[in-house]
Amino acid sequence: MSVGEYCNREVIVVASDEPVRVAAELMRRRHVGDVVVIEEQDGLTVPTGIVTDRDLVVEVMAPGLSPDELRVQDIVTEPLLTARESDSLPETLAHMRRRGVRRAPVVGDDGGLVGILTVDDIIG
Repeated sequence: MSVGEYCNREVIVVASDEPVRVAAELMRRRHVGDVVVIEEQDGLTVPTGIVTDRDLVVEVMAPGLSPDELRVQDIVTEPLLTARESDSLPETLAHMRRRGVRRAPVVGDDGGLVGILTVDDIIG
């Protein structure tokens, strides 16, 4: 079983220089709990971080900060755990568990974003 067989190919993305409000609105509108932060590198869309609904609560809302003034890069979760399409699903899930993450962007052999693997998608 490979990661590529189970990952979701519809990934909601945001640029790191966007206001946090943009990320929050994307999550609400698309009914997802995360957005993958990306940058363009040599014609590829490369994941550089992830922002979750929990990040919005803990890093922005609870301290009373403005989602219009903060940029995504200010709250992005790093270092980012990614998986390759060809990686073993059980090994990747074990690695995610060890790191305490429930979501991992999936990249192709060229490093470009191709999907996202979430624990909820696997067990749900």
